[in-house]
Amino acid sequence: MKLGIVGLPNVGKSTLFNAITKAGAEAANYPFCTIEPNVGMVAVPDKRLEKLSEIYKSKKTIYTTIEFCDIAGLVKGASRGEGLGNQFLGHIRNVDAIVHVVRCFRDENVVHVDGRIDPLEDIEIINMELILSDMEVLDKRLAKAKKSLRNGDKTLKKEYDVMEKLRAHLADGKSARSLELDDDQAAAAASFDLLSYKPVIYVANVSDDDAADAANGSLAASGTAPGSAGEMIRQVSDFAATENSEVIALCAQLEEEISELDDDEREDFLHDLGIEESGLDKLVKASYHLLDLISFLTTGPDESRAWTIKVGTKAPQAAGKIHTDFEKGFIRAETINYDTLINDCGGSLTAAREKGLLRSEGKEYIVKDGDILNILFNV
Repeated sequence: MKLGIVGLPNVGKSTLFNAITKAGAEAANYPFCTIEPNVGMVAVPDKRLEKLSEIYKSKKTIYTTIEFCDIAGLVKGASRGEGLGNQFLGHIRNVDAIVHVVRCFRDENVVHVDGRIDPLEDIEIINMELILSDMEVLDKRLAKAKKSLRNGDKTLKKEYDVMEKLRAHLADGKSARSLELDDDQAAAAASFDLLSYKPVIYVANVSDDDAADAANGSLAASGTAPGSAGEMIRQVSDFAATENSEVIALCAQLEEEISELDDDEREDFLHDLGIEESGLDKLVKASYHLLDLISFLTTGPDESRAWTIKVGTKAPQAAGKIHTDFEKGFIRAETINYDTLINDCGGSLTAAREKGLLRSEGKEYIVKDGDILNILFNV
């Protein structure tokens, strides 16, 4: 999974990137500090994996990973090449989802590229540049499809109709992801590679003073004063709801400080601040939910490992994630869910088998989050 961190200059993109990847990307108080995208691989935290590795004395513990790209700040006119627009749009086209950082804090020492603090206007600037880019893409595709239709190729009619529907929606200043489509239309829309169709997680970046309340949701619930962080988070949340996007609130600066601590110090620090989970944990959960992803597990003395799959994936295709031969020669999967193994069997697969809780599932079994699989195959 590849996530692109975007936003206007100086909203905290590189600071957030540093926090979640510990990559040490430059973060400075001037536009276009980031030019080429910084890239970092992040292991997805999973306490279930740690427990299995402990029980089975695994030599290796292998987490699933997310690739984060810190993409250059975008400015108004990017779709026409302003600022680093063309580079920005090219880099964002390569990600699975967008992490859109929005400034929800006031600080005279951190300049805003437009000299004001207005999260909704910031969102609109970036979304409009993506929309304008998409309109140009669709205009070219529509012209080509129209020519094919005139020449008698009727196979493109449904695709053409979807493009026209999307083009009209974009012309109203609305992102492609906010348009309601049926399954067939959505499949067609996904094939057009539109920037504004990519799923989005909005990250409301707040100040240190608001970090704990923002992290635990109380700030958005109680803040009502015009211009307050709570009011800005609510505005972002209300907008995100119109396009079925995810929202999390955090303090990127504080997250960067937390990332420099070891695991025990980090837990103590979060506890002292009254923060229930780190920004990385929240971001991972939001990205998994947004992209309909889950993890299944494998374990043994050699290694305990997490594997990422789409919701609804059947056992043979899940097995194929481990090795293509497992899918080709799939016979069945021995499986038990992690919670059942730990809570009802004391972590013992032998006890699970004796209690009849270790199931044998065939080719139609849909793998669930936290399933522990042992694949039986023959090639």
